Parts: sequence; structure tokens; C-alpha cells
Amino acid sequence: MFQPTPLFVGLRYSLAREHSFFVSFITWVSLLGVALGVAALITVLSVMNGFETELRTRLLSVSADAVLTADGAPIPDWQLRLRQLQGAHGLVGAAPFLDTDAMLSRAPAMSGAILRGIDPAREATVSEVADSMREGKLADLVPGQNRIVLGRMLAYQLQVGVGDSVTVMIPSGGSTTAGASSELVPRLREFQVVGIFEVGLQDHDGVLALINLADAEALRGLSGPTGIRLKFDNILNAPVLAREAAERLRPGLSVRDWTQENAAYFHAIRIEKTMMGLILMLIVAVAVFNIVATLVMVVNDKRTDIAILRTLGMSPRGILGVFMTQGLLIGWIGTGLGVALGLALALNVDVIVPFLEHTFGFHIMDPDVYYTAGIPSETHAQDVIVIAVAALVLTFLATVYPSLRACRTAPAEALRYE
Repeated sequence: MFQPTPLFVGLRYSLAREHSFFVSFITWVSLLGVALGVAALITVLSVMNGFETELRTRLLSVSADAVLTADGAPIPDWQLRLRQLQGAHGLVGAAPFLDTDAMLSRAPAMSGAILRGIDPAREATVSEVADSMREGKLADLVPGQNRIVLGRMLAYQLQVGVGDSVTVMIPSGGSTTAGASSELVPRLREFQVVGIFEVGLQDHDGVLALINLADAEALRGLSGPTGIRLKFDNILNAPVLAREAAERLRPGLSVRDWTQENAAYFHAIRIEKTMMGLILMLIVAVAVFNIVATLVMVVNDKRTDIAILRTLGMSPRGILGVFMTQGLLIGWIGTGLGVALGLALALNVDVIVPFLEHTFGFHIMDPDVYYTAGIPSETHAQDVIVIAVAALVLTFLATVYPSLRACRTAPAEALRYE
């Protein structure tokens, strides 16, 4: 099909300047449409990858890659479990925790919170909260001193700072005076604020409060933590590594990884990326329809040339190759330009966005509204390859109908009135 003669004639038709202005205009519009569509897809998906990584980093800054729990029951032999986990493949840290739903108050403010008991010495191995401290430090959570560290938004809602006291209230099972039934009896305790952290995510900064594990056990009346948090050297392999690590322990502990704990967030992002990709692919689809229109007009314009080539001995397969060469040339050049432009934009977002903001005097990500003022970008080779191949396949399909129509041209019919 793409022998030297059909290829030469196809390139001749593509590069010659004797086409009508309208055909040439549609050709350039098709080429630019493919290029812009491919570039937009690469840039947008790279930015969405960057936001996904940013969200994952912030979500896991105070959360673990995986969690081992006993279905809400305490784990009294947790220190033995930690020793059994040592040497697990990919494991870089393990720490106990105890989560409790609580109500924090300081008149006149009151706010619900997740009260988490931690071991300050081990916490740094599974989370980055120690690096996110804005005031104080985790080491100030001394057991028996009733000290607490709050997220920045939670501290703002309670209108407290370091040195202030907050009242912690948690529900606890109790008995009535008759002893016949049980009811929820709140437990109250005063805690002193010794630190404030900020990780840049509302789910943590607005609801999370940290106390020492020993204080949490005393407050709940338990003899151990309710779970063990794990951190691995490769977060993407954490689901597999967590289950391998859990096999080193005696049965009785269930394991949940970060993909399960935050499934709603990442499912929403995947749907958004898919829909955005489909929407932007419409730009390429419009360009593909333009390629079809261009080739149909060229075929109608070259009916006489096709008839002459057929009478000189060129086969229908050769005619097919002539016009497919034209369409593929538009698609390949457009895809190549689009990939180059898309990579240039995606890899330089951190330079282009500040320049545009400075030039036009606006903020794309207002720092007063968003936790991140810049636009992150992360280009994946797999995304670029899929986009480029999809564009090439679409442009190839666009050449099929006009090329088949050309090769079916009857020489005698085309030359009858010449």
C-alpha cells in the first residue's frame, strides 16, 4: 500500500500549493486541531496527576499507609506485635494508636473531633505530623500530664492557643442505679493545649486532636491501643505489602490500606480524569472530522488524476495508499506537534503559571482560599503514550472512507467528459 510511487504521489498532493484555498485552510485547521487536542490532554492530565499526588500526600501526612485493627477491641500485646513485624518486606515504621470520637469545648465554642492517642516516639515513623507542627512539638505529649495537640482549624474553631485548656468529652458505657440497663455516660477531662499542627487538609486540620497513648487508654478505660499503623517504602505497593506483613502475626487482626480508607477521594478523581479526558478528546474528534472532509474534497478534486493513474497501471491498492498518506501525514504531524507542545507546557507549569499570574494580575489558585498556591504537574509516560496512540488511531480511521472512495473511482466514468 505504501510503496514508493503511492507514497510519492501522496506527499506531492499534501505538499503541493495548487489546492484551493478552502481545502488548504481545512487541512491546516485539522492539523492544528489534532495538535491542540493532544497538547490539552497531556497538560490537563498532568495537572490532574499532580493534584492527585498532592491530595494523596496530604491525606497520608498524618494517616498511615495501612492499619491493623482488632475490630475495635484493644490490642494488649501490641509491643509483641511490633517486634513480630520487624523485618517485614518494605516496612519502614509501625506505631500504635487509639481513636475515639470526642467533643471538645472551651466556652463558648464547641466542636466534634477525632481524639487520637499516639506514642510520640514512634509516631514520626508512620506520619509527618511532627514536621507539620506550627507551634510546640509532639514530644510535649508526656504521659499522665493530660496534654493535647490540635489541628490548626480545630484550634481556630475552639478559639484556643498553646497554653489554653480544653474540655474533652467522650461517651462511655455506664449503669443505671438499678443496674438493670446501661446507658451512655459522658466522661469529661481537662487537657492543656501544648501544640498546633497544620497539614493543609480540612479532614485533618479541622477534626483531629492528638494526645498521649497512655492518656487515651486511661480516658477510655482500655488496656491497649485499638490499632497499629504501618508505613512502607513504596506507597503504591502498600496494599500488597500490608497483607504480607499481616501474615507474620497471629490471626485476629484485620488490615486496611490507604486505598480502602480513602477510596471515595480517589474514585472521584479517577472519574473526573476519565470525563475530562473524554471531553478534551472531542477536540481531536472534531479535527478528525475535518480530516475526513478535507480528503473527501481532495478526492473529488482529483478524480481526473485518479483516472489517469489507474490507466497508467496503478492498482486500487496504490490509490488507497496515496490518499491514506495524505491523511496520516496530517495526523502524524499534528500528533507530534501536540506531544511536543503538551510536554513543554506540562513540564513547565511551575514557570508558566506564575508568569501568567504576574502578567495579568490574577491568581489561579488564591492562597487565601486554597492550601496550595501553585498548580502541581506530574507527567506520566503512560498517559502520553496512550494519548498519542489514540490520536494516531483516530486519524488513521479518518482516512479509511475517503481513501476507499478514491480507489473505487472508475477511470472511464471520470474521464468521460474530459
